[in-house]
Amino acid sequence: MTTYILALDQGTTSSRAILFDRQGQIRGVAQREFRQIFPQPGWVAHDANEIWDSQLAVARQVLQESGLTARDIAAIGITNQRETTLLWDRRTGEPIADAVVWQDRRTAGTCDALREAGKSSVIQEKTGLVIDAYFSGTKIKWLLDHVPGARERAERGELAFGTIDSWLIYRLCGVHVTDTSNASRTMLFNIHTLTWDAELLELLQVPASVLPEIVASSGVVGHTREECFGAAIPVSGIAGDQQAATFGQACHRSGMAKNTYGTGCFMLMNTGAKAIPSRNNLLTTVGWNEGLSEPAEYMLEGSVFNAGASVQWLRDGLGIIQTSAEVETLASTVPDTGGVFLVPAFAGLGAPYWDAYARGTIVGLTRGSTKAHIARATLASIAYQTADVLDAMQRDANIALSELRVDGGAARNDLLMQFQADVLGVPVVRPVVTETTALGAAYLAGLGVGFWKSKEEIAAQWQIERRFEPAMSNDERAARLADWRRAVERARAWAAHEDS
Repeated sequence: MTTYILALDQGTTSSRAILFDRQGQIRGVAQREFRQIFPQPGWVAHDANEIWDSQLAVARQVLQESGLTARDIAAIGITNQRETTLLWDRRTGEPIADAVVWQDRRTAGTCDALREAGKSSVIQEKTGLVIDAYFSGTKIKWLLDHVPGARERAERGELAFGTIDSWLIYRLCGVHVTDTSNASRTMLFNIHTLTWDAELLELLQVPASVLPEIVASSGVVGHTREECFGAAIPVSGIAGDQQAATFGQACHRSGMAKNTYGTGCFMLMNTGAKAIPSRNNLLTTVGWNEGLSEPAEYMLEGSVFNAGASVQWLRDGLGIIQTSAEVETLASTVPDTGGVFLVPAFAGLGAPYWDAYARGTIVGLTRGSTKAHIARATLASIAYQTADVLDAMQRDANIALSELRVDGGAARNDLLMQFQADVLGVPVVRPVVTETTALGAAYLAGLGVGFWKSKEEIAAQWQIERRFEPAMSNDERAARLADWRRAVERARAWAAHEDS
């Protein structure tokens, strides 16, 4: 009897494979980083073949190290960095260019033109999204317009578009699909009808022939080629990373919310069967649907572009820490930031500002400022950005949050989690299993093959590891947030308004 689910967690900086047992506990992990490509300032790219090679390698590695074969795996669940966009040749399976990563800002000018043409309301109404270079639609258009011959080949039906879920499934199973959660991040998908939208395709000049088939987030979509793992394994769970994390956090009821601290920071609140339009620059997105005949569950989402990436910058850019884990130790050597604020707008600002031209800024420096103050200000910036998102979310949903469930790498940082509770004014709850992105993909896959029977069974497995209670006074919280927002204003609209 198969006893494990294999989750493939394809992230922005690394590919991971994690084995989960029936209790939702981790039984094996393998991880491999891959190259980040920066062709120009504001551009970010990935080699899609490197992504595939790294993902297949860690999947094989975790099986080998655990002494398992394909026959021990009930199903595979896939979760992925969202919005990252690639086109490949349907016949050869070769990408026609590097993938354009979700952080990439090269299409900011195209987005400006759409806004100036008055398209904001129709796009938000149909997709739940604001017009921004973050999403896949303008990236597809850019590739079709800038890779020689691409548009003509696409019109002839020779090219396939995919976000990373589609790419991995294509390489694993030979089928061209995406689920509703990933489709809802393209700016081409109608979240109310759960179909590609002809008007949006025409607006962004994307031929329907490149698009994948829409499938549910849970349910078998294909079986892996035998050469991948030695035997066929069903692929039965797909969700974009943040939706998967929300599912893994058992935020299955309306009003529950989680925040994932990864390369970026992503807060999602479950709003149930109702797609709530945002009045405060958040996104309305599909969380998941467990069958195409089942109603979708919707989320409000706030996306922060730079969270863990800011700590990586301290490591790789400034060289003031050797490993990301050192940031907590360094930041703890000072009692506060000494008045220093860092706004990590390295790739613009996401929710609720949506300023593609904001750039990273440090304010409040004095001769007394040290690298420890900058490290602490970097951690604080993650918490402040999250507070901005939660403020907008509570106003949109008209729901006062009772607790925030947290996950992702930086959720293990106690200093950050306590400060997060302080500036939010609500408890922050960290579960025993913080790898909830992979866990959510595993749960969706397991439900798809009957490995788990219900969401209630899954929710019963969720356990608290630590609860951080707010300890900051209301007056101090208000003062710090006011200073943070002054710093944000100094970062905004810094870069020239040019579309490269």
